[in-house]
Amino acid sequence: MNRNGMHPVHPGEILSDEFLKPLGMTVEALARSLNEPEADVSVVVNQKGGVSFGLAQKLSFQLNTTPEFWLSLQSTYDLRSAQFERG
Repeated sequence: MNRNGMHPVHPGEILSDEFLKPLGMTVEALARSLNEPEADVSVVVNQKGGVSFGLAQKLSFQLNTTPEFWLSLQSTYDLRSAQFERG
């Protein structure tokens, strides 16, 4: 948690809750549409890894967003996580 009591929001949480669930899309289907290994997409959705520049580009095209949207989510998560770890 950070100072306001909210946990840092991982881009995978946004991807899952705001895109995959409303679209009724599985990680497997998204990975196939992105031409990415399912394991790579799963790592992000399961919040075990981050969004790379290449994945941000593919997500933006597939989900009608921008690469900056995904990279901003990732950098904000990284910054807030580091702040949390420092206390």
